[in-house]
Amino acid sequence: MRAAPRRTSPGAPRPRLTPRGHPNNARRRRCGKRAGPATVRTVATPVQGTRRPLPRVVGSTVVEESISVVGRSTGVKKIGFLSFGHWSDSPHSRTRTASDTLLQSIDLAVAAEELGADGAHFRVHHFARQLGSPFPLLAAIGAKTDRIEIGTGVIDMRYENPMYMAEDAGAADLIAGGRLQLGLSRGSPEQVIDGWRYFGYQPDEGETDADLARRHTEVLLKVLPGEGFAQPNPHPMFPNPPGLLRLEPHSPGLRDRIWWGAGSNATAVWAAEHGMHLMSSTLKNDEGGAPFHVQQAEQIRAFRKAWSEAGWQREPRVSVSRSIFALTSDLDRAYFGHDRDSTDKIGYLDADTKAVFGRTYAAEPDALVAQLAEDEAIAEADTLLVTVPNQLGVDYNTHVLDNILTHVAPALGWR
Repeated sequence: MRAAPRRTSPGAPRPRLTPRGHPNNARRRRCGKRAGPATVRTVATPVQGTRRPLPRVVGSTVVEESISVVGRSTGVKKIGFLSFGHWSDSPHSRTRTASDTLLQSIDLAVAAEELGADGAHFRVHHFARQLGSPFPLLAAIGAKTDRIEIGTGVIDMRYENPMYMAEDAGAADLIAGGRLQLGLSRGSPEQVIDGWRYFGYQPDEGETDADLARRHTEVLLKVLPGEGFAQPNPHPMFPNPPGLLRLEPHSPGLRDRIWWGAGSNATAVWAAEHGMHLMSSTLKNDEGGAPFHVQQAEQIRAFRKAWSEAGWQREPRVSVSRSIFALTSDLDRAYFGHDRDSTDKIGYLDADTKAVFGRTYAAEPDALVAQLAEDEAIAEADTLLVTVPNQLGVDYNTHVLDNILTHVAPALGWR
């Protein structure tokens, strides 16, 4: 049985996990809990041993979990959260300022690791009261955690300088000990018209904004492996290593931890051809009229097939995002009980792009497990990202994650 949670007083140090994995972890500076706008619920016991990976039981047979390169996943291996990082000055919001959202994002990632969750991911939006510059946040989380994967879902590549991004990502990944999982994409409709133009970027003649995002992505993928490409100055300020120079700091292995947020089957195939893992959201282009989870499962199968045909020797990963709430308290039912009968929705991302938006799952644990068992895309994926209502604060979102890991995850084959 898990030890009872306790509340930390402002400024009190958190229980720390034993450093492991990347050699930088042993050298990482340890920081106590930051006093912030919310008191954060923590678990007194370390994560090691608090949860055991459970095999699936089919009839009377215990089935070991595994995933083939092309075949269907036999169970969710990793469960993390995805935060959109909203803040507003509403009296009902626990995140009134950008500072609130940033500091609480760090606290939630630490709390999620202590619960045994596998990932902390953050959406990136510009010109909005959301998280616009992810790398300082990812680095801060990397410095205060030891095991959890840290990522984005997703970075809009229309806005990015891929060279500078490679340097930022390399630095954050080194601080985190090689735990970054960077989700990239063309991006979704933004708060302003053609916002990337204000950042100094525009499509070349004959290009679309989607082409611009993919061009930036291809440059990033080319420089991340760390091969030299820049001609050195014959009279440098500091001595150079021999040969062409690469971007620094370089983090080995980061190139293999890049994901693409695909809104269509075609872009999922493009991601596979370029050796990026697949990140599929709570919406996608409507391609045939089938239920959302069925269309998303078809997208995943197309991705795995293209990955195999491209000849990559690495194992591909696939994540899907879901809004999931296990209703175990009166507060849960007050917040999300009205979503018990949620269904898919149809809408338009722009004048020409019809999209299907996946339902919210909200029910008592037993009913929730039965509903999720029918979700074909969850069955196909190896990673599940649970969207969290970050404006309800760290304590409540820790409760949401704990409910899922305790009451739902074992039935999904986690880990």
